[in-house]
Amino acid sequence: MELYNKYDKRILKQKLMEEDFKRITISFYRYVIIDEPEVLRDELYAEWAELNVFGRTYLAKEGVNAQMSVPEHNWEEFMLRLQARKMFENMPIKKAVEDDGKSFYKLIVKVRKKIVADGLADGTFDVTNVGKHLSAKEFNEAMQDPNAVVIDMRNHYESEIGHFENALCPEVDTFREELPEVERMLQGQTDKKVLLYCTGGIRCEKASAYLKHKGYKDVNQLHGGIIDYVRQIKAENLENKFIGKNFVFDERLGERISDEIISECHQCGKPCDTHTNCANDDCHLLFIQCEECAEKFDGCCTPECQDIANLPIEEQRKLRKGKVKENAHAVYKSRLRPNLKKVLAAKK
Repeated sequence: MELYNKYDKRILKQKLMEEDFKRITISFYRYVIIDEPEVLRDELYAEWAELNVFGRTYLAKEGVNAQMSVPEHNWEEFMLRLQARKMFENMPIKKAVEDDGKSFYKLIVKVRKKIVADGLADGTFDVTNVGKHLSAKEFNEAMQDPNAVVIDMRNHYESEIGHFENALCPEVDTFREELPEVERMLQGQTDKKVLLYCTGGIRCEKASAYLKHKGYKDVNQLHGGIIDYVRQIKAENLENKFIGKNFVFDERLGERISDEIISECHQCGKPCDTHTNCANDDCHLLFIQCEECAEKFDGCCTPECQDIANLPIEEQRKLRKGKVKENAHAVYKSRLRPNLKKVLAAKK
């Protein structure tokens, strides 16, 4: 069998919408030595394709990082095969908070240098000396400590639509940029109780070890991330201290945790926390757009992109030739943020 997808995404999305069975959206990660990730990649792709599994998985010599959509009728077989491999034995699996089963439409399994691009030279510090893992109850209690500082280890577009109360949210576009910024924010505060959190816990594993290496003594992390926090507060009837939506890296782009909407449409300033990708294929900027602006701008981020998206596809391809894509965060800061600030200022 071919170990890659060869179909157009529009066809795949249509097939997904026509499915008459349920899917379960999950995520998992583990830092574990994988001697031959390329061999494992081919084995997993063939195995998961047979079970009609969709999703995105990254393998490296340091471990695995996966977000997946598994047909409900194949769930037991999927888990049996996963746990049969010693490196994945007793793997903690996190299920999505909100799940319509339409999170992924194809299967991707890739080999990378790292399972999360962090920009760190791992040989310079002990990556296994991680912070203390806290349950949802312990994390809630720790946040009440006046000496505690809560840090969101996600990107700006994730924390913009949802975060923990009083959390510091670094204004960065990638995890690679995050640690230097967190260091700057914490400068001279090595005595603080540091509370880290992210979506599923993986980014905090490296971040907590790095901060301990830098001299921070009381470093803690939310075990299982926001996803497992929500499961625990529901199961244990705990107070929810997360406001807004949890951003997710699949077709859903978010799952609601609380009723509050803490962000605005980037085009009109109306309360909104719905992310979308610009409909101009040459842009695809991730931004927040309300229903009214989506209709007005045809799902595009600017009138310029709208004009391009409405051209015949061949004309769009001609315009795209030789063009270098702009950095997404740079586009956001130069194009959308000034517009949003003007809109909000006019409303005051």
